[in-house]
Amino acid sequence: MATGIFGGTFDPVHIGHLRTALELKQHLHLASMRLIPSGDPPHRDTPRTAAADRLAMVELAVAGEPGLVADGREVARPGPSYTIDTLRELRAEVGHTEPLCLCLGMDSLVNITTWVRWREFLDYAHIVVAARPGWTLPAGGQLPAWLAQHRTAEPEALLNRAGGLVYLAEMTLLPVAATDLRAALARGESIRYLTTDGVLTYIGAHHLYEQSL
Repeated sequence: MATGIFGGTFDPVHIGHLRTALELKQHLHLASMRLIPSGDPPHRDTPRTAAADRLAMVELAVAGEPGLVADGREVARPGPSYTIDTLRELRAEVGHTEPLCLCLGMDSLVNITTWVRWREFLDYAHIVVAARPGWTLPAGGQLPAWLAQHRTAEPEALLNRAGGLVYLAEMTLLPVAATDLRAALARGESIRYLTTDGVLTYIGAHHLYEQSL
């Protein structure tokens, strides 16, 4: 058994998020992938959409897809949504031996040294990075030496221990951005096929993004 952790603002959740989560789940042979909307993201501007709405959209998006799970812990938890707190909670829930895989994009990895207690992440989980073909990493700073110490080229290694490794998974990521979807909705344009029908219905029913860019 192994569990994936896939966080983000999901404002709104779209096919890029969903396809990446599903492909990582399959590639890593995870029992489940938890999509965790950030309630109060500390490393970016406050989302325009209420956390409860963003969680509801994720719940609709993954409904009926085995192994993809909406997890509302960061929405329910007061204060800034620090990743270290989520990892500690999940490790306490699953025990000391089950592998946890924190899934990030390359942009998050490049900035991970600015995250609160980032060096402790590997005490609780592996880190899996979804990277486009041809990715590059900064040559300086703390990241190269840290990666050299913890990186593995074998995804199977993630299933043999609870945490402590970094794996870079090359993937052809769908070029869909929530910023573009919000802008299209504000212009009155359709975003059908860029998210699920359930999410589209929710957006319309709650008049989300009509004034936001």
